[in-house]
Amino acid sequence: MLTLAEGKKLVNLARDSISSFFSKSRLNLSEYEKFSAKQGVFVTLTKRGDLRGCIGFPDPVKPLYKAIFEAARLAAFDDPRFPPLSEEELDEIRIEISVLTVPELIKAQKPEEYAKKIEIGKDGLIVRGASGSGLLLPQVFPEWNADAKKALEMTCEKAGMDNACWKDPKNKFYKFQAQIFNEGE
Repeated sequence: MLTLAEGKKLVNLARDSISSFFSKSRLNLSEYEKFSAKQGVFVTLTKRGDLRGCIGFPDPVKPLYKAIFEAARLAAFDDPRFPPLSEEELDEIRIEISVLTVPELIKAQKPEEYAKKIEIGKDGLIVRGASGSGLLLPQVFPEWNADAKKALEMTCEKAGMDNACWKDPKNKFYKFQAQIFNEGE
């Protein structure tokens, strides 16, 4: 578990990652090396409350500080849903980081059992199947007043699949939790 102070430091890293892109300055990452444990992370950018970019790494494949540095830049400049962030927008965006636990396969004899194994407000979901994959962070479901079944459907849609893809036993569902840190909090 990260402390609030550590979370703030990592949010600052995300902002500095984006700022240094514009200033073309090299960011000294050595002060963040204490965050070298590999963890999944997502960086979410909002502008006036609307999503402006969100990209990350669901699996713990990189040291946390490197994953945040990369995810912040990807969210700002390479989220295919949005144009690249302009330097003029930088002061208008708010940054949130979600540090993830390792995704855990949800084991169920029948797809109908998934709903009983998901806790809205605590669990994020990943679906992985032959035709794609999708991930929704834990904080998304309460924002949409989703119950567990709706959460499954939303995750299917995020993957570009039919919203009933959760009923297909070939698709695998994973859950994870996140520690969330926001700018200004």
